[in-house]
Amino acid sequence: MRKPLMLIAAFIVIGILSFTNKSGLKITSSAFTENGMMPTKYSCEGEQVSPPLHISDIPSGAKTLALIMHDPDAPMAGGFTHWVMWNIDVNGDIPENFKGAEQGYNGMKQNGYKGMCPPTGTHHYHFMVYALDTKLELSKSTDKAGLEKAMQGHILATGDLVGLYKKIK
Repeated sequence: MRKPLMLIAAFIVIGILSFTNKSGLKITSSAFTENGMMPTKYSCEGEQVSPPLHISDIPSGAKTLALIMHDPDAPMAGGFTHWVMWNIDVNGDIPENFKGAEQGYNGMKQNGYKGMCPPTGTHHYHFMVYALDTKLELSKSTDKAGLEKAMQGHILATGDLVGLYKKIK
């Protein structure tokens, strides 16, 4: 009886790992470090332009990249989404103030980047990048949930870079 239970447990662990092991992308920025403070320039107190990002370890089968910048600390249900983008070129570079690719709705129902503006305290900003095996055909009004749904079954690898921000004023 013990051996069949161990076999079942092993299959469950292998199954979970095969579905969740989609890590692999490395995301960096010349503007801030992992879990480091982000410059005011990229916030509502500054120029409100998007920071530069570099993505490496992109799988050879990737056709496009997608990005979601999200603040789970925002004082609203589900947090606040600052940036939704897809069909990003797989060259791995997203320059500062990037206006390319397809940019969907942020939490303000506006297309493009929305700078950090936490009402209180220090917030965590996740730059989640996805390597996809396809180009996506989506409406410009696609939001975070819509992009996540469209990416299902197409994600080859993921990565997450976290930056911190606290208002100065």
